[in-house]
Amino acid sequence: MNNSVKIVPFSEEYGGAFKALNEEWIVKYFKMEEMDHISLNRPKEYILDKGGYIAIALWNDEAVGVCALIPSDREGFQFELAKMGVSPKAQGKGIGKLLGNHIIAKAKSLGCTKLYLESNRILKPAINLYLKLGFVEMVGAKSPYERSDIQMELDMGK
Repeated sequence: MNNSVKIVPFSEEYGGAFKALNEEWIVKYFKMEEMDHISLNRPKEYILDKGGYIAIALWNDEAVGVCALIPSDREGFQFELAKMGVSPKAQGKGIGKLLGNHIIAKAKSLGCTKLYLESNRILKPAINLYLKLGFVEMVGAKSPYERSDIQMELDMGK
């Protein structure tokens, strides 16, 4: 693994990167939805002020990856792993796995016992990463996103 990768908490200086890195993958495969605009345009208000957390992956001091922990109102879950994106120029370097492990550790430190995420099956590298991180598919969950065709959960209480 490249030693020049580090994970840092979100700060205002990374607001543009958080938005751009997410928009990059969303518009490549799908379309921006209302919930995307809300969370990406106002991450402090929508995520941080509600007790959430955003991690930024820096590679040679450039923001190349992002992932958020959003407080959940889904019954039985404290947080949602969301808004994970890695710049195409930094893919294949293990940055997604670093971000995922970082977010899971952060969730545990906040007392989280069950975490969930929403994705789409066409994002095969992302689904494979989530499986490697220990997530399993949930059945019958509803989503606010049109693009979501799979929900996954991680039971950290085991």
